[in-house]
Amino acid sequence: SQKRNDVIITKDHMQEAVTSKKDLPEGAIRDMIVASICIKYTQSNSVGFANNGMMVGVGAGQQSRVDCVKLAGRKVCTWYLRQHPKVLGLQFKEGVKRQDRVNARVRYIEGDFTPEEKLRWEAQFSTVPEPLTQAEKDEFMSAATGITVSSDAFFPFRDSIDHASKVGVSYVVQPGGSVQDAQVTSACDEYGMSMVFTGVRLFHH
Repeated sequence: SQKRNDVIITKDHMQEAVTSKKDLPEGAIRDMIVASICIKYTQSNSVGFANNGMMVGVGAGQQSRVDCVKLAGRKVCTWYLRQHPKVLGLQFKEGVKRQDRVNARVRYIEGDFTPEEKLRWEAQFSTVPEPLTQAEKDEFMSAATGITVSSDAFFPFRDSIDHASKVGVSYVVQPGGSVQDAQVTSACDEYGMSMVFTGVRLFHH
């Protein structure tokens, strides 16, 4: 039977850069450690995105690893797009509570209102905002960079890397050990990412 996972994740696990780009700033190593510790305690399959020492997206409990990446990636997009000028410029009415403002910004970014929901949402503003278009989101997200993704087990295909590239990932950390490791490494090279193999599987059920 599998023994308890009592591995303590440290920078010593972040030494084996397998990509052509091997540059790992201290901040990236920190984010690799933070993301790996987080997903150690989430339901497998699990991936986590980190930036500046904080988690910015977690996708867990999915049957497909790329679905974890997509789920967490949506969280990364929402986090990053909260800095979009149109989001920062939302003009709330006096008295709208802080958490209601947070929720309203998230819904503005997501944009998939029902007609009834949109009426209630618009009532929170002194000036009804212009929509944040998909083209505007895509343009803003294209500047995202420096984000780390960690996976609790190996990436079996390059599709996870392809998707991660859309949300500003520059650093990848995973156990390695797949028959497709070379394909995944090649995908990271194509996107200019640095990837580390830890040799430590963090699978949790």
